[in-house]
Amino acid sequence: MSDDPLPPPSQAPAPGRTTARTAAVIPAAGRGVRLGPGAPKALRALGGTPMLIHAIRAMAASRAVSLVVVVAPPDGAAEVRTLLDAHALPERTDFLVVPGGESRQQSVRLGLDALPPGYDIVLVHDAARPLVPVDTVDAVIEAVRDGAVAVVPALPLADTVKQVRPAAEPGEPEPVVATPDRSLLRAVQTPQGFDRATLERAHETVTGGVTDDAGMVEQLGLTVVAVPGHEEAFKVTRPLDLVLAEAVLARRRLNDGF
Repeated sequence: MSDDPLPPPSQAPAPGRTTARTAAVIPAAGRGVRLGPGAPKALRALGGTPMLIHAIRAMAASRAVSLVVVVAPPDGAAEVRTLLDAHALPERTDFLVVPGGESRQQSVRLGLDALPPGYDIVLVHDAARPLVPVDTVDAVIEAVRDGAVAVVPALPLADTVKQVRPAAEPGEPEPVVATPDRSLLRAVQTPQGFDRATLERAHETVTGGVTDDAGMVEQLGLTVVAVPGHEEAFKVTRPLDLVLAEAVLARRRLNDGF
């Protein structure tokens, strides 16, 4: 791992197709209050290894990803660098650590600013999704290579969804106002993949009212496409999610030697 600027990567195109290099940005500056007090969510242990390391390995598992930029808590960049140095990471992948901002959007923007020239595809991945399979990562990259400017992995919803009118006070009953057709709805995951120039333009022009980077691209009036997600790419947000993640990891180690 190095914090020095990286040289632009070679971009020799394959016959008949332009090869775009891919970098992944992992915002890991959040505190994760819903998991309770303690270390930031990204640094919580999963199978004895911080979730952040699992998330980094998940991105680096794709042979298309040649750079991973980790956006650390504003005052925790040194700690994260030490963490990366202490764990085995693929030698063919470069890693950078940069301090983050006060919001996820600010942190992603700082990660984008740290990217050297020569990377035309950017993945943005939640550190709290430590177990995303490499096939999902590759599917997102491939869709961007095929011409999509923004791609999200997504799953159909298993539950019926109700639109409600929010209660005046927390805990009060909420009137149901509509039942959307769930066949038209998807639960979106990460990594989300982007044409770099498009994502940079979105961060330069969209200032609020979004919960993910794909939503920013939507506000530009551009099309976001969905590819199949994976049930193991769930977000570890609450203590029960951590229990499920431990079970998935234990099964992988038993079956696949993960």
